[in-house]
Amino acid sequence: MRLIEIVADAGHTDTLSSIADQHEITDRWWGAQAEDGRRSFRMLVNDQVRQPVMDALQGLFAGSENVRIVVLPVDTVLPREPEDEGHVATATREELYAQIEKGARIDSNFLLLTFLSTVVAAIGLIEDNVAVVVGAMVIAPLLGPIIALAFGSTLGDGQLIGRALGTGVAGLGLAFLLSLVIGLAWPVDIGRGALLLGSTEILARTDVGLDGMVLALASGAAAVLSLSTGLSSTLVGVMVAVALLPPAATMGMLLGAGHSQLAVGAALLLAVNVVSVVVAAKLVFMFKGVKPRTWYERSKAHQSTMVSAAFWAGLLVLLLVVVYTRHSVNL
Repeated sequence: MRLIEIVADAGHTDTLSSIADQHEITDRWWGAQAEDGRRSFRMLVNDQVRQPVMDALQGLFAGSENVRIVVLPVDTVLPREPEDEGHVATATREELYAQIEKGARIDSNFLLLTFLSTVVAAIGLIEDNVAVVVGAMVIAPLLGPIIALAFGSTLGDGQLIGRALGTGVAGLGLAFLLSLVIGLAWPVDIGRGALLLGSTEILARTDVGLDGMVLALASGAAAVLSLSTGLSSTLVGVMVAVALLPPAATMGMLLGAGHSQLAVGAALLLAVNVVSVVVAAKLVFMFKGVKPRTWYERSKAHQSTMVSAAFWAGLLVLLLVVVYTRHSVNL
């Protein structure tokens, strides 16, 4: 349930009332008219009709610059309303956009978190300390732009796709370059009898199998389900499961230390994780019915979705073939 507040010209009173009547919204209030001729209209909207109400409001006020629509969370309503057991609470398209778009922003906080998480991951890998590696996964912000990429392609939002690609490349590039420098300054020696540095944690990320691909697919799906149901706090667990940062750090460190063959394995693991998350996220977005509001936007997004879905699915199949071939050769 959400409290939707509309600040609009007083002349829209009857139209807003009809929208409320159409969706059987009984809890609604008008505020006093302000000096600029606008007034506030509030509606307490349940989860079942939240998206249709938002679509109707945007259709009504399309192009209006002096209108504000604010969606406010509701923690508790008394007396409690009977729950609809057959309905699962789902965030609206606009709420998803507000959450996901933040992950596509490249700013000082994103770069600093990537820098710090890479340093933490490198220390954990070198010291063979799984707890430190898990800590790096939690603070790494690399999952955000990947989910934003899948969301943008689902809506056909070229601007969001561009920002997500730029942020993702910048984050992974920074992690790779920093770990490459760490590998040059603190070489990982795995060429002698006993593994001297970071053996288990590093070697675990130089190979990928079908189990790793399934894990990445499940994690990407869980990330989107967490967002769409409003349970964004569970993304911390998802970020740990996907583990995008450690393969990138492993790839850079091994390449810096001169272990190019093992670095290729880490790069393959990273590619599988990224592609699997995008594919799973797109499938869940499509399953949840996420699509643009207007018919024209939907027609444009349909082509974008089909092209991107074919691209990512083909890339996933190609990686699957590479993984299978790699394992067959090593047997």
